[in-house]
Amino acid sequence: MNQANSTVMSSRSNWRGLVAACAVALLGGCVTSQVQGVRESNTGIREGEGVVIMAKSYHLGNETEAKFIECVGATVGRGSGGLRVVPNTEFVDALFPWFEPRTAPADTKGLPALMSRPGVKEMIAEKGVRYIVWLDGDTDRVAGGGSMSCAAGPGGGGCFGFAWWQNDANYEASVWDLSGLEDAGTVSADVSGTSFLPAIVVPIPLIARTQSRACKGLADQLKLFIVDEDPV
Repeated sequence: MNQANSTVMSSRSNWRGLVAACAVALLGGCVTSQVQGVRESNTGIREGEGVVIMAKSYHLGNETEAKFIECVGATVGRGSGGLRVVPNTEFVDALFPWFEPRTAPADTKGLPALMSRPGVKEMIAEKGVRYIVWLDGDTDRVAGGGSMSCAAGPGGGGCFGFAWWQNDANYEASVWDLSGLEDAGTVSADVSGTSFLPAIVVPIPLIARTQSRACKGLADQLKLFIVDEDPV
């Protein structure tokens, strides 16, 4: 192999490597996030105490996505500083009917009356629930553009074009402390992500995982918030 051919092959190899590196870098799309907490009272958690994560419901509107609640619960319960998480279905069934959507207290002002009902305080103690975390929010597509065309023929087919879209994930967690019957504060996550779909014969989706980023950010901050630690 002469030197000229060797140089050409080397250039092609470098180019392919650069394209591959760029594809890996863009594989998650473009995501920006902001997670913050507002504290109303001191928190803390002792051995044997746990949390339950619930969807905050409204008469007009949709409940927070069930998959997002499951994600937050699983993330809060694992890893360093993981908390004991009581499944929300187990908690709602045990306290029936006081945490059904139509009967659950709207705010902490309704907690004293609820705790005075027969068996409620005892059942909460039996389940070891110290905090109720009410999740509210959703993930919406807020913008998009571009165009894509696909065609098939006797010699094969393919797609050509470029499309993009932006999703915003906005969630807020209200933390109720059942030991003091008070609102401990809120933790919020605001995540924006732009996904891309370039296509030269074969579409290559570069997806921004906004909801999963919001889940992890919110859950990690919740753990720090509840154990009363400043984030590092």
